Amino acid sequence: MTAAPIASAATPAKAIPAIVWGGLGAGVLDLTAAFVRWGHPLRITQGIASGLLGPQAFQGGWGAAALGTALHFLIAFSAAAVYYGASRLLAFLTRRAVVWGFLYGIAVYMFMSWIVVPLSAFPKNKTPFSFTALVISLLTHMFCVGLPIALAVRRYSL
Repeated sequence: MTAAPIASAATPAKAIPAIVWGGLGAGVLDLTAAFVRWGHPLRITQGIASGLLGPQAFQGGWGAAALGTALHFLIAFSAAAVYYGASRLLAFLTRRAVVWGFLYGIAVYMFMSWIVVPLSAFPKNKTPFSFTALVISLLTHMFCVGLPIALAVRRYSL
């Protein structure tokens, strides 16, 4: 029995555009989805900054918003880098990019919701659970985070 073939060796010439385009695509689409869903771009980006600064980020004006935007894209580029790195070991991530991109979007959502946000200084949410909100969040992460990352990694891995 032989192991599944490993994807082609990682090179900076392939890694950089895959991570940049995947992270940029995911960052723009996810942030746009948040703006469309909730409005208030300033408050949304300040909310992201509150993960680092706590509730005072909402009094931080455009500076806190800029920090939140930078943090958002740092997370998106990090997610793209993780997927790219995993794709070097697991060839099926690029062969079946759509399916694995959707699953990766769900994994990113779970990681952010269960690990990053609880460990951050983000104000604790007291709104009751909503199945509809969960489905919207999962679909957003599938289509706006996981899929663009997986497709960019596939595009620059061939």
